[in-house]
Amino acid sequence: MEIIKNGMQASAKGPEDWFTGSVRIDPLFSKKEATKAAGALVTFEPGARTAWHTHPAGQTLIVLSGLGWVQREGGPIEEIQPGDVIWFEPNEKHWHGASPTKAMSHIAIQEELDGKVVNWMEKVSDSEYSK
Repeated sequence: MEIIKNGMQASAKGPEDWFTGSVRIDPLFSKKEATKAAGALVTFEPGARTAWHTHPAGQTLIVLSGLGWVQREGGPIEEIQPGDVIWFEPNEKHWHGASPTKAMSHIAIQEELDGKVVNWMEKVSDSEYSK
């Protein structure tokens, strides 16, 4: 058994190459030798969002607080709220983040496939975000 105590893992600022706006990442659990999944609590300030990206093994989001938006390539922007669980298929191009006026926090869980968990792409433009 392993217990990761609160405070053992430092919060980190979301890298500017991957995010627009103020984003904080709090690691929850890492991939182990016998597992493939890792998870983090990600908090987006109003207007903050990821860049477009894909996950080779898909991604699950569990919304904990606030009001957020998600969009898959070619689809509409959809509102997400606490209690919502979002599944992105493997290699489905998408982004997610807070609404323009309210912060949002979610747990993000993704699995490693062939040594990779995410493929980052171009940033979501202000015009794409405001549609």
